[in-house]
Amino acid sequence: MTTPPRLPADAALFLDFDGCLVEIAPTPDAVVIPDDLPGLLDRIHRRQGGAVALISGREVADLRRFLPGFPGGVAGSHGAELALPGREAEAGDAQGLDVAALHARARDLAALHDGLMVEPKAHGVVLHYRAVPERAEWVAGAMAELAGDYPMLALQPAKMAFELRPADAGKDRALARLMELPEFAGRLPVYAGDDLTDEAGMAEAQKRGGFGIKIGEGQSCARHRLADPGALRSWLDSACRS
Repeated sequence: MTTPPRLPADAALFLDFDGCLVEIAPTPDAVVIPDDLPGLLDRIHRRQGGAVALISGREVADLRRFLPGFPGGVAGSHGAELALPGREAEAGDAQGLDVAALHARARDLAALHDGLMVEPKAHGVVLHYRAVPERAEWVAGAMAELAGDYPMLALQPAKMAFELRPADAGKDRALARLMELPEFAGRLPVYAGDDLTDEAGMAEAQKRGGFGIKIGEGQSCARHRLADPGALRSWLDSACRS
Protein backbone atom coordinates (compact mmCIF):
# COMPACT_ATOMS: atom_id res chain seq x y z
CA MET A 1 0.00 0.00 0.00
CA THR A 2 1.08 3.55 -0.70
CA THR A 3 0.34 7.02 0.64
CA PRO A 4 -2.94 8.22 -0.90
CA PRO A 5 -2.85 10.83 -3.65
CA ARG A 6 -4.35 14.26 -3.08
CA LEU A 7 -8.10 14.01 -2.60
CA PRO A 8 -9.77 14.76 -5.95
CA ALA A 9 -12.15 17.71 -5.89
CA ASP A 10 -14.81 15.52 -7.53
CA ALA A 11 -14.53 12.74 -4.93
CA ALA A 12 -17.25 11.59 -2.57
CA LEU A 13 -15.58 11.13 0.82
CA PHE A 14 -16.68 8.54 3.38
CA LEU A 15 -15.06 8.52 6.82
CA ASP A 16 -15.16 6.11 9.72
CA PHE A 17 -15.04 7.65 13.21
CA ASP A 18 -13.23 5.61 15.89
CA GLY A 19 -9.62 4.89 14.99
CA CYS A 20 -9.97 6.96 11.82
CA LEU A 21 -10.96 10.55 12.65
CA VAL A 22 -10.26 10.09 16.37
CA GLU A 23 -7.98 7.85 18.38
CA ILE A 24 -9.38 4.67 19.89
CA ALA A 25 -10.24 5.27 23.56
CA PRO A 26 -10.35 2.83 26.48
CA THR A 27 -14.16 3.04 26.42
CA PRO A 28 -16.54 4.35 23.73
CA ASP A 29 -17.55 7.36 25.84
CA ALA A 30 -13.94 8.38 26.50
CA VAL A 31 -13.20 9.50 22.94
CA VAL A 32 -11.44 12.86 22.71
CA ILE A 33 -12.34 15.14 19.78
CA PRO A 34 -9.27 17.04 18.51
CA ASP A 35 -9.78 20.79 18.67
CA ASP A 36 -9.26 21.20 14.93
CA LEU A 37 -11.54 18.37 13.80
CA PRO A 38 -14.94 20.15 13.61
CA GLY A 39 -13.52 23.03 11.56
CA LEU A 40 -11.60 20.63 9.33
CA LEU A 41 -14.76 18.66 8.57
CA ASP A 42 -16.58 21.89 7.71
CA ARG A 43 -13.82 22.89 5.29
CA ILE A 44 -13.57 19.51 3.57
CA HIS A 45 -17.38 19.39 3.30
CA ARG A 46 -17.36 22.73 1.46
CA ARG A 47 -14.45 21.68 -0.77
CA GLN A 48 -16.23 18.48 -1.81
CA GLY A 49 -19.50 20.24 -2.56
CA GLY A 50 -21.30 18.49 0.31
CA ALA A 51 -20.20 14.99 -0.71
CA VAL A 52 -18.82 13.97 2.69
CA ALA A 53 -20.40 11.45 5.08
CA LEU A 54 -19.58 9.55 8.23
CA ILE A 55 -20.08 5.76 8.15
CA SER A 56 -19.71 4.18 11.57
CA GLY A 57 -20.75 1.32 13.76
CA ARG A 58 -21.83 3.90 16.32
CA GLU A 59 -25.40 5.09 16.44
CA VAL A 60 -26.26 8.35 14.69
CA ALA A 61 -27.17 10.01 17.99
CA ASP A 62 -23.77 9.12 19.41
CA LEU A 63 -21.93 10.56 16.41
CA ARG A 64 -23.97 13.75 16.53
CA ARG A 65 -23.20 14.07 20.24
CA PHE A 66 -19.46 14.04 19.54
CA LEU A 67 -19.69 16.12 16.35
CA PRO A 68 -22.84 18.23 16.78
CA GLY A 69 -22.03 20.63 13.96
CA PHE A 70 -21.06 18.08 11.32
CA PRO A 71 -22.78 19.27 8.12
CA GLY A 72 -22.78 16.01 6.13
CA GLY A 73 -24.73 12.78 6.08
CA VAL A 74 -24.30 10.21 8.85
CA ALA A 75 -24.74 6.46 8.42
CA GLY A 76 -24.78 4.84 11.85
CA SER A 77 -25.07 1.29 13.17
CA HIS A 78 -23.18 0.00 10.11
CA GLY A 79 -25.74 1.61 7.85
CA ALA A 80 -28.86 0.46 9.70
CA GLU A 81 -29.48 4.17 10.39
CA LEU A 82 -29.12 7.03 7.94
CA ALA A 83 -29.42 10.70 8.83
CA LEU A 84 -29.23 13.40 6.19
CA PRO A 85 -28.37 17.00 7.10
CA GLY A 86 -31.14 18.62 9.10
CA ARG A 87 -33.18 15.42 9.40
CA GLU A 88 -33.76 12.78 12.03
CA ALA A 89 -32.18 9.37 11.55
CA GLU A 90 -34.10 6.85 9.46
CA ALA A 91 -33.80 3.39 11.00
CA GLY A 92 -34.30 0.06 9.33
CA ASP A 93 -36.82 -2.52 10.52
CA ALA A 94 -35.68 -4.26 13.71
CA GLN A 95 -37.31 -7.49 12.42
CA GLY A 96 -38.73 -8.45 15.78
CA LEU A 97 -35.48 -8.06 17.69
CA ASP A 98 -35.92 -7.93 21.47
CA VAL A 99 -32.92 -5.69 22.00
CA ALA A 100 -33.34 -5.49 25.79
CA ALA A 101 -33.12 -9.28 26.05
CA LEU A 102 -30.08 -9.29 23.76
CA HIS A 103 -28.31 -6.71 25.93
CA ALA A 104 -29.14 -8.70 29.08
CA ARG A 105 -27.66 -11.87 27.60
CA ALA A 106 -24.51 -10.03 26.57
CA ARG A 107 -24.14 -8.65 30.10
CA ASP A 108 -24.49 -12.18 31.46
CA LEU A 109 -21.60 -13.24 29.22
CA ALA A 110 -19.47 -10.28 30.30
CA ALA A 111 -20.05 -11.14 33.96
CA LEU A 112 -18.32 -14.48 33.48
CA HIS A 113 -14.88 -12.88 33.09
CA ASP A 114 -13.37 -9.74 34.59
CA GLY A 115 -12.39 -7.06 32.08
CA LEU A 116 -15.07 -7.68 29.46
CA MET A 117 -17.25 -4.71 28.54
CA VAL A 118 -20.67 -4.59 26.92
CA GLU A 119 -21.59 -1.76 24.55
CA PRO A 120 -25.38 -1.82 24.03
CA LYS A 121 -26.74 -0.47 20.77
CA ALA A 122 -30.23 0.19 19.48
CA HIS A 123 -29.76 -2.42 16.76
CA GLY A 124 -27.35 -4.87 18.38
CA VAL A 125 -24.59 -5.23 20.94
CA VAL A 126 -20.79 -5.29 21.21
CA LEU A 127 -18.67 -7.33 23.60
CA HIS A 128 -15.24 -5.74 24.05
CA TYR A 129 -12.18 -7.61 25.31
CA ARG A 130 -9.71 -4.71 24.98
CA ALA A 131 -8.70 -4.97 28.65
CA VAL A 132 -8.27 -8.77 28.48
CA PRO A 133 -6.93 -9.67 25.01
CA GLU A 134 -6.32 -13.23 26.14
CA ARG A 135 -10.12 -13.70 26.13
CA ALA A 136 -10.40 -13.12 22.36
CA GLU A 137 -11.11 -16.75 21.46
CA TRP A 138 -13.63 -17.15 24.28
CA VAL A 139 -15.49 -13.97 23.28
CA ALA A 140 -15.57 -15.08 19.63
CA GLY A 141 -17.14 -18.40 20.58
CA ALA A 142 -19.60 -16.92 23.06
CA MET A 143 -20.81 -14.28 20.61
CA ALA A 144 -21.08 -16.83 17.80
CA GLU A 145 -23.28 -18.97 20.03
CA LEU A 146 -25.40 -15.96 20.93
CA ALA A 147 -25.73 -15.05 17.25
CA GLY A 148 -27.31 -18.44 16.60
CA ASP A 149 -30.38 -17.32 18.52
CA TYR A 150 -30.73 -14.10 16.52
CA PRO A 151 -30.97 -14.87 12.78
CA MET A 152 -31.68 -11.19 12.03
CA LEU A 153 -28.19 -10.32 13.30
CA ALA A 154 -24.71 -11.02 11.91
CA LEU A 155 -21.51 -11.59 13.87
CA GLN A 156 -19.00 -8.85 13.06
CA PRO A 157 -15.36 -9.10 14.22
CA ALA A 158 -13.93 -5.71 15.17
CA LYS A 159 -10.86 -4.30 16.91
CA MET A 160 -10.63 -6.14 20.25
CA ALA A 161 -14.38 -6.82 20.09
CA PHE A 162 -17.13 -8.86 18.50
CA GLU A 163 -20.40 -7.25 17.53
CA LEU A 164 -23.85 -8.48 16.65
CA ARG A 165 -25.23 -6.08 14.04
CA PRO A 166 -28.22 -6.14 11.68
CA ALA A 167 -27.60 -8.81 9.04
CA ASP A 168 -29.04 -6.62 6.29
CA ALA A 169 -26.71 -3.69 7.09
CA GLY A 170 -23.09 -3.08 6.16
CA LYS A 171 -20.76 -0.22 5.42
CA ASP A 172 -20.68 -1.22 1.76
CA ARG A 173 -24.46 -0.93 1.58
CA ALA A 174 -24.33 2.39 3.40
CA LEU A 175 -21.86 3.73 0.84
CA ALA A 176 -24.00 2.46 -2.03
CA ARG A 177 -27.10 4.14 -0.60
CA LEU A 178 -25.30 7.44 -0.09
CA MET A 179 -23.92 7.33 -3.64
CA GLU A 180 -27.51 7.50 -4.91
CA LEU A 181 -28.03 10.93 -3.34
CA PRO A 182 -27.64 14.02 -5.55
CA GLU A 183 -24.59 15.33 -3.63
CA PHE A 184 -22.70 12.07 -4.18
CA ALA A 185 -23.96 10.74 -7.52
CA GLY A 186 -21.36 10.52 -10.28
CA ARG A 187 -18.43 11.19 -7.95
CA LEU A 188 -15.34 9.09 -7.25
CA PRO A 189 -15.85 7.30 -3.90
CA VAL A 190 -13.00 7.46 -1.35
CA TYR A 191 -13.38 5.54 1.91
CA ALA A 192 -11.08 5.82 4.95
CA GLY A 193 -11.30 3.37 7.85
CA ASP A 194 -9.23 1.42 10.32
CA ASP A 195 -11.22 -1.65 11.31
CA LEU A 196 -12.38 -4.97 9.91
CA THR A 197 -15.84 -3.45 9.73
CA ASP A 198 -14.52 -0.94 7.18
CA GLU A 199 -13.17 -3.48 4.70
CA ALA A 200 -16.51 -3.89 2.93
CA GLY A 201 -16.82 -0.11 2.54
CA MET A 202 -13.32 0.21 1.11
CA ALA A 203 -13.93 -2.70 -1.27
CA GLU A 204 -17.15 -1.07 -2.47
CA ALA A 205 -15.39 2.24 -3.09
CA GLN A 206 -12.69 0.50 -5.14
CA LYS A 207 -15.25 -1.55 -7.06
CA ARG A 208 -16.80 1.77 -8.12
CA GLY A 209 -13.47 3.11 -9.39
CA GLY A 210 -12.40 4.98 -6.25
CA PHE A 211 -9.99 3.96 -3.53
CA GLY A 212 -9.75 2.96 0.10
CA ILE A 213 -7.38 4.28 2.76
CA LYS A 214 -6.40 1.98 5.61
CA ILE A 215 -5.69 3.89 8.82
CA GLY A 216 -3.07 2.18 10.95
CA GLU A 217 -1.51 -1.26 10.74
CA GLY A 218 -2.94 -4.55 9.54
CA GLN A 219 -3.86 -6.22 6.31
CA SER A 220 -6.48 -4.56 4.16
CA CYS A 221 -7.99 -4.51 0.69
CA ALA A 222 -7.26 -0.76 0.60
CA ARG A 223 -4.76 0.49 -1.95
CA HIS A 224 -3.46 3.23 0.33
CA ARG A 225 -2.48 3.64 3.98
CA LEU A 226 -2.00 6.42 6.53
CA ALA A 227 -0.35 5.81 9.88
CA ASP A 228 -3.00 7.13 12.28
CA PRO A 229 -5.92 9.57 12.66
CA GLY A 230 -3.48 12.49 12.89
CA ALA A 231 -2.06 11.56 9.50
CA LEU A 232 -5.56 11.39 8.03
CA ARG A 233 -6.43 14.83 9.40
CA SER A 234 -3.19 16.21 7.90
CA TRP A 235 -4.09 14.65 4.54
CA LEU A 236 -7.56 16.25 4.66
CA ASP A 237 -6.07 19.58 5.68
CA SER A 238 -3.66 19.51 2.74
CA ALA A 239 -6.60 18.90 0.39
CA CYS A 240 -8.37 21.95 1.82
CA ARG A 241 -5.31 24.06 1.11
CA SER A 242 -5.04 23.02 -2.55
